[in-house]
Amino acid sequence: MSTLLVKNATILVTMDDHRREIPGGGLFSRDGFIEQVGPTEELPAEADEILDLQGHVVLPGLINTHHHFYQTLTRAVPAAQDVNLFNWLKTLYPIWAGMTPEDIQISTRTALTELALSGCTTAADHLYLFPNGSKLDDEIEAAGEVGLRLHATRGSMSLGQSKGGLPPDSVVDSEEHILKDSLRLIEAYHDPNPGSMLQIVLAPCSPFSVTGDLMRESAALARQYGVFLHTHLAETKDEEVFCLEKFGYRPLAYMQSLNWVGQDVWFAHSVHINAEEIQVYAHHGCGVAHCPSSNMRLASGIAPISEYLKAGVKVGLGVDGSASNDSSNLLAEARMGMLLGRVRAGLMGASLSNNEGSPSLPTARQLLEIATRGGARVLGRKDLGSLEPGKCADLIAIDLNKLDYTGALHDPVAALLFCNTPYVDYNIVHGRVVVKKGEMLTVDVPKQIEIHNRAAERLLNAAG
Repeated sequence: MSTLLVKNATILVTMDDHRREIPGGGLFSRDGFIEQVGPTEELPAEADEILDLQGHVVLPGLINTHHHFYQTLTRAVPAAQDVNLFNWLKTLYPIWAGMTPEDIQISTRTALTELALSGCTTAADHLYLFPNGSKLDDEIEAAGEVGLRLHATRGSMSLGQSKGGLPPDSVVDSEEHILKDSLRLIEAYHDPNPGSMLQIVLAPCSPFSVTGDLMRESAALARQYGVFLHTHLAETKDEEVFCLEKFGYRPLAYMQSLNWVGQDVWFAHSVHINAEEIQVYAHHGCGVAHCPSSNMRLASGIAPISEYLKAGVKVGLGVDGSASNDSSNLLAEARMGMLLGRVRAGLMGASLSNNEGSPSLPTARQLLEIATRGGARVLGRKDLGSLEPGKCADLIAIDLNKLDYTGALHDPVAALLFCNTPYVDYNIVHGRVVVKKGEMLTVDVPKQIEIHNRAAERLLNAAG
């Protein structure tokens, strides 16, 4: 049994039910689980590892609810820079078709390293194409080296262009194999217990890349084994038109017809959802992964996050794929979520005085809550999202003695988003220090950059 003592934080943000922020706070954990949280003087004085975080803000670890790790290999591809989602996909599918199992591992290490340095302790990744013998196992193996919690989603595409789908036939798979492999992964890896470092999710890619039969059968399999379901939904107007023309339903109604609503389902994006559909989300307990940077990058629109929160819909934060962001910085994504939410509020006639009846402006604390408690709810993780006894010892710390925060220390918590926070100084997952004094402890970052750039160049050159 190993113990960890964190003490003397300038402010410890608990995100507990009372949203306590404790000056001079700290916590004590044993074997990865928190036993005590409070003022430093009330905590044990000794532990196997002691971190004196005077001058730091301490927060629960951030939770990333939607990503595509493999896309770190295709950032800023010239032909995909200035197009919408469907054309962006058509440009990149042929490049992704050249990926190997080694590429999956390389990109996973890169994405998780960037996430760890930006405060993420738990990440959900959506891997939905498996060219040249690639498997989800390749991602799982690499993630184990980095040390973050992983919700590995077994994505899939079965509806190729020859059958009326968007992806080329070269990157789709048979539904028989998809379901067989999904079962194999659940039985081999899924850990539902508190403190789990790895969970499996079933995640057919989108309404325009899989059949209704695969969606139904995936839902039945997931519920048989108690795992969650995930897919893209209502990301663009093009998707809405596609669903109406091909299925006769708007995207959410199509999901309802396939038994794809419930507490165990979360959707990425959900930009084009109307007021009636928001209530469907709330009633059935569906979650949303909000990806503001990607939605702006691809000109998809602005998700109605304030309306979701008002209706009680579970909302988490996602950086989305690193070819549509093109970053894996989760703290930056929280800042972007706050700013984009204010743009939307302004377009809807928000009043700076928050007069009754006018949209209010999203606050820094609201976005930090979405990135912590919100993400935990979306992923169904009752053991994550806040710093309190019984929860996992997943936490981050940011040193306030930086140029970025000069003049902002009257509210250092809000300053984390109002000001620029490029990276965290500490990242601790289940009581294990992954980032210390801004340095990654589990990955040789310069070497990883070199390996990654070689792989990316090879992939693009092979695609012509």
